[in-house]
Amino acid sequence: MTNQVSNEARTRGTENAETKEPLWRDLVGEVLRRERRSQDRTLKDVADAARISLPYLSEIERGRKEASSEVLAAAAHALGLDLAGLLSLAHADLTHRTIPHPRPSTARPYNTLCLAA
Repeated sequence: MTNQVSNEARTRGTENAETKEPLWRDLVGEVLRRERRSQDRTLKDVADAARISLPYLSEIERGRKEASSEVLAAAAHALGLDLAGLLSLAHADLTHRTIPHPRPSTARPYNTLCLAA
């Protein structure tokens, strides 16, 4: 019976993987990394500008560490963003990932006028 329950739990977990909300630290880390790479900057360059240790910034970018608002603001400023800009980019990513996208309809479109009462 235990085996059956654990298999059901695994199945449910994989079914919901697409709709599961990402962790905040993953979203912010991906935004920071994407912004840094788009500027062709190294981790060392941004870490020095933000006055954060290079290993710590790397862990933030990989979603391994939950950074404080002060550290996030410093990293954002080092990339030319303010904290609101960082949050806005993370929000856009979250919205893109969690809002279900409409599936293409397989039904044939009607070529006539339909009226509803």
